[in-house]
Amino acid sequence: MLQIAVIREQTDQVIAGLLKKNYKNAAAEVAAVLDLDQRRRAIQAEHDEVQARANALAREIGGLMKSGDKAGAETLKSETAELKNKAKQHQEELSSLEESLQAALVKLPNTPHASVPEGKTPEDNEVVLEHGSIPNLPEAALPHWELIKKYDIIDFELGNKITGAGFPVYKNKGARLQRALINFFLDEATKAGYAEVQPPILVNEASGYGTGQLPDKDGQMYHATADNYYLIPTAEVPITNMYRDEIIPREQLPIKNAGYTPCFRREAGSWGADVRGLNRLHQFDKVEIVQIQEPEKSYEALEQMSQHIQGLLQKLELPYRVLRLCGGDMSFTSAITYDMEVYSAAQKRWLEVSSCSNFETYQANRLKLRYKGENGKTQLLHTLNGSALALPRIVAAILENNQTPEGINLPQVLHSYCGFDRI
Repeated sequence: MLQIAVIREQTDQVIAGLLKKNYKNAAAEVAAVLDLDQRRRAIQAEHDEVQARANALAREIGGLMKSGDKAGAETLKSETAELKNKAKQHQEELSSLEESLQAALVKLPNTPHASVPEGKTPEDNEVVLEHGSIPNLPEAALPHWELIKKYDIIDFELGNKITGAGFPVYKNKGARLQRALINFFLDEATKAGYAEVQPPILVNEASGYGTGQLPDKDGQMYHATADNYYLIPTAEVPITNMYRDEIIPREQLPIKNAGYTPCFRREAGSWGADVRGLNRLHQFDKVEIVQIQEPEKSYEALEQMSQHIQGLLQKLELPYRVLRLCGGDMSFTSAITYDMEVYSAAQKRWLEVSSCSNFETYQANRLKLRYKGENGKTQLLHTLNGSALALPRIVAAILENNQTPEGINLPQVLHSYCGFDRI
């Protein structure tokens, strides 16, 4: 959530940032927020004056009672009663305005970092770098949705029978490959200094609000209505919420956590060839890395996280590229996002496998996640996270890029994790 002080003091910059993020009605909504804030502050000032006057009268009444001037004390008590009524009215108005202000603020997305390029669609994203050689497959090469049938390693029809479309069953060496990738990603995160956690995969409404999925992505999340819990779309949600309402001692920073979870996304409105097979699922596995950082160190941390994710792709011997997302293609909560895409040689296209983002203070403000700086003043922290990595499209690229007439050769780094080197 944007800080009201920042909106007040940097109004033009905030509006420009929202427009860069392709947010419509930015000026009007910012003006509405500022109007609510001004009214709230005016009533708060009146309330403070009333409270000060009431406190002063209470002292006078005490003095009059001690001196025996009961009549004078009664006169002042009458004024005190009126002040109490005014204070009560102020409290009701302040509560209503605060509620309206919060409702208006949570609708505003985060503003992008200065380095984020202009643009509205994925075509406007900036290619930062490309790494590796694109495999030259024979004409008879198969896409992964054919390969998984040929080698009987993932079953979409069985998943559809059990649950529905987008919930595959991993079988035989397909199940072992999943487990191998999860363990490999977690081991690499541990080596990089991330403390592993295993969080719940259902969260309450406060957690969804804290990291910005609610109310923005309400319709995209699976909702267990009987208990008002939400199935997580990513481990970012429970891991970051571990620190909600906390003041972190500075000496404990940075906080670095990694966690494996299944992830659940309704993906309402998705269809077409781009979502075939493993390209888009309702349930999938992912290892997430999360950092909580001091503001002046968060962009250095973002680069380190990007390098960590790239290192995983290099060890998996997958050709990849890094994109800096344009303003219009970024998430609601992000200040800057790098997407990592691997090349699928059989599909002849790039597949997104990771997003690595810095949210600056946006999530921390909603979470009330703070630390005490050098001056002893409490300040908001910066939160960051990245997929390290999401499995479905990684599996798709491994299967497609490494197919041979004899089978699918697995990357060297996975041999010890899988217990086999070929499917």
